[in-house]
Amino acid sequence: MPGPGTEAVRFLADVVVPCDGTGRVLRPGVVAVSGDTITQVGGPDGWGDEPPGDHRAREVRVRGALLPGMVNVHCHSPMTLFRGSGENLPLHRWLTEVLWPQEAHLTAEDVYWGMTLAVGELLCFGVTTTCEAYFHEDALADAVVAAGSRAVVTPGVLQLPGHEGGEGWWAARIDEILDFHARRDGEAGRIEVGFAPHAPYTVPLGVLADVAGACRRLGALFHIHLAETEEECIRFAAEHGRSAPVALAGAGVFDGRVLAAHSVWLSEEDLAVYRDHDVAVAHCPQSNAKLASGIAPLARLLAQGTRVGLGTDGPASNNDLDLWEEVRLAAMLARIREGDAAALPADAAFDLATRGAGRALGRPDLGTLAAGAKADMMAVDIDSPAFVPLLEDAQMIEHLVWSGSSRLVTDVWVGGDQVVEGGRCLTVDVERACAEVGTRARRLSLAAG
Repeated sequence: MPGPGTEAVRFLADVVVPCDGTGRVLRPGVVAVSGDTITQVGGPDGWGDEPPGDHRAREVRVRGALLPGMVNVHCHSPMTLFRGSGENLPLHRWLTEVLWPQEAHLTAEDVYWGMTLAVGELLCFGVTTTCEAYFHEDALADAVVAAGSRAVVTPGVLQLPGHEGGEGWWAARIDEILDFHARRDGEAGRIEVGFAPHAPYTVPLGVLADVAGACRRLGALFHIHLAETEEECIRFAAEHGRSAPVALAGAGVFDGRVLAAHSVWLSEEDLAVYRDHDVAVAHCPQSNAKLASGIAPLARLLAQGTRVGLGTDGPASNNDLDLWEEVRLAAMLARIREGDAAALPADAAFDLATRGAGRALGRPDLGTLAAGAKADMMAVDIDSPAFVPLLEDAQMIEHLVWSGSSRLVTDVWVGGDQVVEGGRCLTVDVERACAEVGTRARRLSLAAG
C-alpha cells in the first residue's frame, strides 16, 4: 500500500498547467513537493535559473504537460458490478426494476472488488479523487487505500426495497456512519468521511434533518441526489406543497456543507435557495443525458456564484468513469441550452473537473497545483497530433478540452506517490479485478431474478 511520502521531490515538466484560476501556463515548469503536499510551483520567469524547492530534492523529469489530478465529485464507483444493466430505461424504472433488486444482494467483498476495478480505471484516466456514495463503506475505503487513491466516502442512507427496517433503522444507520467516521476519517491521508442520504423522495424529511445535524457537528459533507428528474420534482411538490430544495432549506438541511448531485430541474426559487445557502452542485451531464433526465442550468448556477464540480455518476448509468468526456459534454450542453457558443469557455469547463471540483467538495487543496495543495498530478502527452498546432499558451486549455482525452494520460501521482506509469496502473491488479467483478456480476444478476 503506498503511503504519504516524506522526501522532497521536484517535478520538472515541459509544461505545467496549474489550474489555479489564473489561466497561466508555465513552459517549462517545476512543481516542488514535500511529503504529500505541493510547496511551490514556478517557471523560468518566476525562478530565474534556479528551480524552486529544496535543492537536495530528488528530481523527476516529466515529458509533456503536468496537470492536477481530476476530481470526480459524484460517483457510485463499485457499480462497475452493474455496468450495462438495465439499458434504455428511465431513471425510476432503472432503479426499481434493475439496480435496487441487485444491490439488495451485495456483499462487502463485492463492493471491494467493484471499487478496486473502478480505481484502476479512474487512475489511468487521471482521476485522483472521487466522492463516493455507496454501501459497505469499510470495503470501499479498503479498496481506495489499497490502491493509493483518494476519496470522500459518503456512506449511503437508503432502505432498499425488501430490506426495510422500520423507523429504528434510520437512527441505527446514522450511528453506523458516525462509527465509520470515528474510525476512518483521515485514514492514510486519503479518506474523508461524509454522509449520503439518497434523495428527498426516498428518505423522510425528518431523517434528512437528523443526518444534516450530524454532518454539521462533524464538519462533514452532506451529499444528496436532488432535482434529478422532472417526475420526482412534480411528485414531491404535489405531496409537500413546495419544491424539495425549498423544503430542505426550511428544515435546516442546507445549513452545513452540502453537495447536491444533478440539480437539473431547478426553479428560480430553487436557484435562489442554492445561492443563499451556498449549496454546491455535482453536475453529471453524461448520466443525465443517457437517462433522459434533462440538462442542468449550468451557466445560471455558475453566474450566480454556485460552486460546481463534475461527476460521472455510477458506471451503471454512464457507463464509464472518464471525466474527460464529462468536461467536453458539459461545455457542449451548456452552449446548446443557452444558445450561445461562448456559454462555457474551455477554461471554465476544465475548471469543473479540477479546481472547481475541489471547491465543490469544500476541498481547496484538491484539483490544483498550488502551494498547500495535495500532490495529486497527471502527465499528459502533448506530442499527440491533438495538440498541433500550439501557437500560443492559451491554446493549451482549448486543446485539452476539445481534442485531448484520457488516452493521452501517461503518468499519475497521488500524494506524490506514482500510481500510473506509462499508462499502466501500478497499484491495481486489473486482470484479477476484471475476473472478480465478472463472476460477482453474474451472481448478482441471477440472485435478483
